[in-house]
Amino acid sequence: MSNDTTQPPGPRIFIDKQSPKAYHALIQTSEAVRATVADTGLDRTLVELINLRVSQLNSCAYCLDLHTRAALRGGETTQRLGVLAAWRDTAVFTPEERAALGLAEAVTDLSDAADQESAYAAARDVLTDDQVSAVIWAAITINAFNRVSILSKHPVRATGQQ
Repeated sequence: MSNDTTQPPGPRIFIDKQSPKAYHALIQTSEAVRATVADTGLDRTLVELINLRVSQLNSCAYCLDLHTRAALRGGETTQRLGVLAAWRDTAVFTPEERAALGLAEAVTDLSDAADQESAYAAARDVLTDDQVSAVIWAAITINAFNRVSILSKHPVRATGQQ
């Protein structure tokens, strides 16, 4: 291995393609989480909000692109998507959505135990235990997909839409 830092590194390995069995297992987990969320009565658009908020925190361009389009197809509004990064400062999200977003953020940033406890307590105030569990699993899953895309440097290509 060379220590020559004047040469740019080669392209990243798309680890989803390099290790398809592992990636397929992650997809199966995602499908199980999707079914769990549906079983709890949580709206699919809430899962897309979680996917987007976690992807914002992780700076995952590929997942932001993918889940923005999915949220719009699912009926989410451009206003809510536009203010998602500042959801605490708006009145456009329901108490359940606010609780889920706070919990998803706590799952994503494990560095502050007090924030985790606060987010967990807030979620327990408005969500059932099954819904809390489903939100946590949704956040864990998108965090895993974010890491696959970030570390693989999955490209975001222009769609031709404005």
